[in-house]
Amino acid sequence: MFAGHDPFLVALSVAVAILGGYTGFGIAARIRTAPRANPRLLLTGAAAFLAIGIWTMHFVGMLAAPIPADASYLVLPTVISFLLCALVVGISLFFVSIGSPSEGRVSASALLLGLGIASMHYVGIHGLAGDFSIQHDYGMLVLSVVIAVAAAYGGLKIYLARQGGLRLALSAIAFGIAVSGMHYTAMYGMHFVPAAAGHHHEFGGLVASPQLLSLAVALLCFVIAAGFLLFLVPEQRQRLATLGPEETDSDTIDLPADPDYHPPRFVDQPASRGLPLGGIGQPKQMPVSRVPVVSTEGTLLIDVSDIRSIRADAHYTLIHDGQRERMCPWSISEAEARLDPALFTRVHRSHIVALPHVSFLRKEGDGAIIELDGPVPHVVPVSRAKIAEVKARLGLVRGAAMRQ
Repeated sequence: MFAGHDPFLVALSVAVAILGGYTGFGIAARIRTAPRANPRLLLTGAAAFLAIGIWTMHFVGMLAAPIPADASYLVLPTVISFLLCALVVGISLFFVSIGSPSEGRVSASALLLGLGIASMHYVGIHGLAGDFSIQHDYGMLVLSVVIAVAAAYGGLKIYLARQGGLRLALSAIAFGIAVSGMHYTAMYGMHFVPAAAGHHHEFGGLVASPQLLSLAVALLCFVIAAGFLLFLVPEQRQRLATLGPEETDSDTIDLPADPDYHPPRFVDQPASRGLPLGGIGQPKQMPVSRVPVVSTEGTLLIDVSDIRSIRADAHYTLIHDGQRERMCPWSISEAEARLDPALFTRVHRSHIVALPHVSFLRKEGDGAIIELDGPVPHVVPVSRAKIAEVKARLGLVRGAAMRQ
């Protein structure tokens, strides 16, 4: 399969696919583990790095192949091959990012992505121009498509699994080898047939030489390597893990103080009823059973049993009901005071979670993340100082003293 190929460029093509897969799927995975990040920006970055990695791997492999010396590249098919790759990668990641990804949706997305990778390859191949024609072994063509779909399925599973570190690296290696295997399988079944004597092909449109393509590929290799290295730079909360306990004991060591914090107030309880307005030495208000949220029709009241998490948003909060976030007119501190402390706990300066809906807990950096169940599972961060309390509330630590 590699007969006549430049071994150094073959190795580079595999490395590019691995780096692109690691960076792309690593960025995509943060959509589910970084609740404050912009999911559209992350999805765009993930699709871009995956598409660049797959496309660059393909053309590094083309430069490594023993193609005819007079071959050149038609610009339009070459550009279309990249756009096609970027489009199907973006669509596939989007479909598995919305809602709860079923096995059927993952399989359909993998089929779309695999066919897109194969189409990118063959469109790019037929962008070669010269005094020759290209023939394919259709058995190898079908096998290459099967490998592309399998690689796409494995890659999407990498994205959906909460993997990081060594496991993500091993998965990216498997993905890069699979994508490269698809390319070289297809190349093994491809044959250049010289044009008949005295017959010359006429090509319309822009044509790029192999040397110009080499410069473009080298630039994209640099982009992938730079993105990979930047992705490895630890986040602020990871760097704080190296500080001493006396420097990181506070909940707010990694973030500034909450400017929107206000003492609890109970404005919906008229003083004429003789109910306390809160304060030191006064009894606490009974927990509410419903919470107001704002909609286009007006203000709705949702049952507290439907609430998964509450996130601070300026002077208001966003309540996640298992499907989407809705705006609540309460501040984060007011919500904390009104809700039943047996069911809800504040795990971060900006987040409250419903303990009965916690389905997953994982240490991350110097803090942790919690996943809440529902039709659309989502995650929230847990500050370092709250980890022990949360574990105790969930029954994960025996005899742990809960912070009041």
